[in-house]
Amino acid sequence: MKKAVRVGGVPEHFNLPWRLAAADGAFAAAGLDVSWTEIAAGSGEMTRRLRDDELDLALVLTEGAVADILQHDRNRIVKVYVSSPLTWGIHVAADGPLKRLRDMKGRRVAISRHGSGSHLIAIVDAAARGWDTGAMSFVVVDDMDGARRALATGKADVFLWEKHMTQPLVDSGEFRRLGVREVPWPAFVVSARRECLAERATDVRKVLDIVERYARNFSRRQSAPDLVAETYGLRPASARDWFAEVRWATGYRCPSAAIRRAIEALVNQGVVGRRGVDPRELWHPL
Repeated sequence: MKKAVRVGGVPEHFNLPWRLAAADGAFAAAGLDVSWTEIAAGSGEMTRRLRDDELDLALVLTEGAVADILQHDRNRIVKVYVSSPLTWGIHVAADGPLKRLRDMKGRRVAISRHGSGSHLIAIVDAAARGWDTGAMSFVVVDDMDGARRALATGKADVFLWEKHMTQPLVDSGEFRRLGVREVPWPAFVVSARRECLAERATDVRKVLDIVERYARNFSRRQSAPDLVAETYGLRPASARDWFAEVRWATGYRCPSAAIRRAIEALVNQGVVGRRGVDPRELWHPL
């Protein structure tokens, strides 16, 4: 009997199509055994689990997948999952002393993991502002709840996270959003273990085809924003704003220009050292 295809993703609105497909029994109906796990710690933790044979597929931030492959060469990108870019909110404690973006220079940044999006995009943001990224200080907090505690107790000063997921904390007066950082590449890709691709590429393609169909159908549902708001604790207006912005990808084409931009950004920030990498080296066609 085939082993389950082990899939991981963050517990956020982007991955609702996976939850819906699993709840409907769509994978089992296609003869597939799929184990879906939500991992709050983010892309750095998921790429580690891929490398350690704890996951087969992971829905990870593009920059996290690219950095992981260039650093470890154990996984490959097989599909763009969310083609719209991610907008990161830049947050501080609402009752703290930081009031403006320039105030956060040199401050301690809360990150879920080294190699996570909250880590990498903090570096991208600092570099774009002309600050010395080598002097940055990071505090590992595991997840958003950890970041809340770190900012509340003064163990960290700044936290970057997807703006819609943090909107309830801004609305409640716990976080202050100083600004945003939008990155010029797709938000999420599917990264897979190379061993899994060698053994089960056909099953991987079938799984991803099902989720693409669910995402396409979900994007057409009039009630979709209400379900997002109910499932993830967002205000209906915030859910509608997010839903209007998000685009799930179709097909399996390698977005070479976008991946090249991510590579260049990571090299320029000193996260990875390899220049001139062909984006197709990071991609496995299905």
